[in-house]
Amino acid sequence: MFTLLDQQATGIDFINEVRDEEGFNILTYRNFYNGGGVAIGDINNDSLPDIYFTANQLKNRLYLNKGNLQFEDITEKAGVGGTGAWSTGVTMADVNADGLLDIYVCNSGDVDGKYRENELFINNGDLTFTEKAKEYNLNNEGYSTHAAFFDYDLDGDLDCYILNNSFKDPSKIELYRKARQDPDAGGDKLMRNDGGVFHDVSREAGIYSSIIGFGLGIAVSDLNGDLLPDIYISNDFWERDYLYINQGNGRFSEELNSRINYCPVSSMGADIADLNNDGAPEIFTTDMLPADNYRLQTTMAFDPYHLEDLKYRANFHYQMIQNCLQLNNGSGDFQETGLLSGVGATDWSWGALIFDFDNNGSNDIFVSNGILRDLMSMDFRDFLADANRKKGGPNGQNAYTNLDFIRQMPAKPLKNYAFVNKGNLQFQDQADALGFSTPSFSNGSAYGDLDNDGDYDLVINNINSRSFVYENESEGNHFLKIRFKGVKENPFGIGARVTAQFGDQKRVLQNFNTRGFQSSIEPEVIFGLGNIARIDRLEVTWPDKRSQVLTDIAADRTLVLMQEKAAPGGAAVATEMAAMFREVGGEVIKGNARHVENRQNDFDQEILLPRMLSTEGPRLAAGDVNNDRLEDFILLGATGDPDKLFLQNPDGTFRFQPVPAFIRDAGFESTCAALADFDGDGDPDLMIGSGGNDFRNDKFRFVVRLYTNDGKGGFQENVQGAPQVIGNFSTLETADFDGDGAIDVFLGARNVPGNYGLPPQNFLFRNNGGSWTDAAPPELGDIGMVTDAAWTDVDADGDPDLIVVGDWMGIHIFTNERGAFNSNTVLPNSNGWWTRVQPADLDQDGDMDFVLGNWGLNTKFKASPSKPLTMYVNDFDHNGKSEFIINWYPPLDDQPAPFATKQELTAQMPGLKKTILKYEDYGKLRYETLFPAEVRAQSIAYRTDYLESAVLWNNGGSFSLQALPVEAQISPVFGILTGDFDGDQVTDIWLGGNFYALKPQAGRHDASRGVFLKGAKGTPMTFKAAERPLMYVEGEVRDVKAFDSAGKKTILVARNNDRVLAFRPPR
Repeated sequence: MFTLLDQQATGIDFINEVRDEEGFNILTYRNFYNGGGVAIGDINNDSLPDIYFTANQLKNRLYLNKGNLQFEDITEKAGVGGTGAWSTGVTMADVNADGLLDIYVCNSGDVDGKYRENELFINNGDLTFTEKAKEYNLNNEGYSTHAAFFDYDLDGDLDCYILNNSFKDPSKIELYRKARQDPDAGGDKLMRNDGGVFHDVSREAGIYSSIIGFGLGIAVSDLNGDLLPDIYISNDFWERDYLYINQGNGRFSEELNSRINYCPVSSMGADIADLNNDGAPEIFTTDMLPADNYRLQTTMAFDPYHLEDLKYRANFHYQMIQNCLQLNNGSGDFQETGLLSGVGATDWSWGALIFDFDNNGSNDIFVSNGILRDLMSMDFRDFLADANRKKGGPNGQNAYTNLDFIRQMPAKPLKNYAFVNKGNLQFQDQADALGFSTPSFSNGSAYGDLDNDGDYDLVINNINSRSFVYENESEGNHFLKIRFKGVKENPFGIGARVTAQFGDQKRVLQNFNTRGFQSSIEPEVIFGLGNIARIDRLEVTWPDKRSQVLTDIAADRTLVLMQEKAAPGGAAVATEMAAMFREVGGEVIKGNARHVENRQNDFDQEILLPRMLSTEGPRLAAGDVNNDRLEDFILLGATGDPDKLFLQNPDGTFRFQPVPAFIRDAGFESTCAALADFDGDGDPDLMIGSGGNDFRNDKFRFVVRLYTNDGKGGFQENVQGAPQVIGNFSTLETADFDGDGAIDVFLGARNVPGNYGLPPQNFLFRNNGGSWTDAAPPELGDIGMVTDAAWTDVDADGDPDLIVVGDWMGIHIFTNERGAFNSNTVLPNSNGWWTRVQPADLDQDGDMDFVLGNWGLNTKFKASPSKPLTMYVNDFDHNGKSEFIINWYPPLDDQPAPFATKQELTAQMPGLKKTILKYEDYGKLRYETLFPAEVRAQSIAYRTDYLESAVLWNNGGSFSLQALPVEAQISPVFGILTGDFDGDQVTDIWLGGNFYALKPQAGRHDASRGVFLKGAKGTPMTFKAAERPLMYVEGEVRDVKAFDSAGKKTILVARNNDRVLAFRPPR
């Protein structure tokens, strides 16, 4: 689709040559390899977009479009080569509002201030320009990366945001909680246009302008649908990104912490545009996560979990090393889906551009890629840190020079990425097929219709190789190009919003031209229409909120919209849809229904764990404990946090009822429980399985506890009445499986604390009226690391059968045959990281189906039958303690590799340091080459090939597994609720989830706010994400239960380390 044009044909021979010198190089100036930018715009109003490139050590260049994709270098004649400073970003904008695009160039570099001043080339209208930055007060001499021009205060003219990159060494800045509030002369600047002269209003406008701002990317868009331009800033290093929400009064409110759960660590380029055609724009930012094992293991270093947690507590927010795709929910709150969408890993990436490659009506993503030398090479870092090498030279005599060190850095050009939008939040890299197969060190990039054929061509600025000019040769799809003729103060209509409607489809584009990395596009928009030849309705809303509507518009042409024809009436266009249930916990729950997690770092005990096992609570137990025909609940507690009983009142509220026995037993971690009449006296007793992942606890902390009920909700512990076993229990499920009238118990165990991967013992206890007998067959007792189970009559023979799921386990169904469970059905290809199972007759055919919670797809870990996750457990180093090796398939690899880093693996097994000397060696290793065959033969082997949350359909004797829609895969699922919530007589599903306590290299799962799946009748029955949510839930959901209370449906949601939420329909 894209053809790389030869420089002989185009006349564009620009090369951004960058050469390290002894006194000025990557070791003395950290942004030495950040490269230059591209601006596309029509400087002479001949409808042919021209191109400007910035250079770092040479002159910038301006190429005039002569037509037919032929260009002329007019730099010298135009007078826009610049001072020879280290130029970075470039934006074309009509700064003086004369109808001609001017050129604003940002400068930086390790040079004197007078050479760092930004330059403003004012267009004289005769293909010449005059530099007038000082006259307009835009001659900022900070270390500028880029700038954006837009009308933030809606007074009609263009203001300017100057993005700067602190000159301070980030490793030497003293961090303190309010560091970003302290202004610095080199910080970002918001410059208000006051009649042609720009003034710094950063502080009064609420813009951070501090020494810890390491700005690399800026994008402007209306994010929350209030028709006001908002700002996203990408920051490098440990400083988080900024999200400025325009308040409409000349001020911004910085709201990233409350609207975005995490951002990249080394946040680089940024772009904002609608990726799922719902009218609300997404945010895409790039980072530097490799997609293959070799580069991942040789160039990446991840902070330990405790340091990430410390940074968050110091107000530096959560950051992950990955590209981030922030999915807009319509009101400017976001869910991060980069890994789910397949765009999270593109190596050392710069430009992030969102545009429609082929005019099919869906926006795609382009990422420019590559670093001249691998600064992050772990072997180079070891070389640099070696004190002896620092003191001696190559020959042991002369000291190493900077250039000697730099020559040790690897240098590998990388290919750029082109992600095609496949719909349903899924993207697929098709760079090779689209023509982007040439490896390079690419930085700034911009798109524009260079040949006026209605599709976007692409221009890329490369280091030490000729710039790329790609012609888009897509065919067959319709388009509509729109140009803007605004008011006098803003002739190009920057900030205009256009909505195109055709049939039941809608597309929205916004006219902001600073995009990607250090680059800008032409101030016009192109709608890709696919096979649509006419647009039913086109509405443009101008920056002053006036609007105009056109109807029945033919495609395949250029339309000029004129602001003078607009009329008053623009209104806010997007809001978050109100949920069906509202949160009423403060009204309904009388008492402190809060779970308090004990602080424990599992990674200190088991270095190779990808995620903690000690934050999987709390669970809820429900039942009528005081015989008043009202259902009550118990919130289980972590170590040091007592279990809490809440009794329901006749008015539907719940009151806290202290239980002395619970307080005495606060030292236990309560991990699962059931209310049932275990002693046969007619009231529900409470059985609790203890657990936790702290192997340092004595074994008596892992017991089963039984509390007998006095019939009024008074519980006393009956130590001898409970099964006398120990374990880290995860699920406690009750049923009279042998039909003798006594309540029996299945006790599933999560893992062996401190020995992840060793199978724990699971129990099936027969109640003998005061004593317990384990009736579990071997295949159930040793089934694996169980996370949940459920009793239900699967085969419709009148007795309860048992379904069991777990971590690295398949879906197991044990059929009850007169109280024995010797028939174990394991669903093929169902090995997953299952978290929950909930029986329900979803299709109302009289038998029980199952909703199953799994880890989901918004994760680095992917699994399929052909590319499974595997884990091997063994005492590999013969130290008397087991270790485990998890193997995965990185996105670009066809062979599995250990997920652990070299540091982790050798810390867990120090003996490997003798055989794995370099990161380069480790990047090439596989599990099979780490250990000899005789050692591997003794390993316990696990496999996972299915990570989607799903429905298991009961087909009257056979079973089929159906993955739930992609919205259900956005996060691990720990809470499942089924029922007809919308009154259409069809069963719906609500899912709650999230999981935070993962190692930084494994990510953070926080994108779920609850997923409401509406059931639809059919054969087979289907589910789809409902337009209106059932309820919004933030945090880590661990359990959910529905109650009937005072004639109202009440839903309780238990969350880890947080209060219980209560939801009811609005009055």
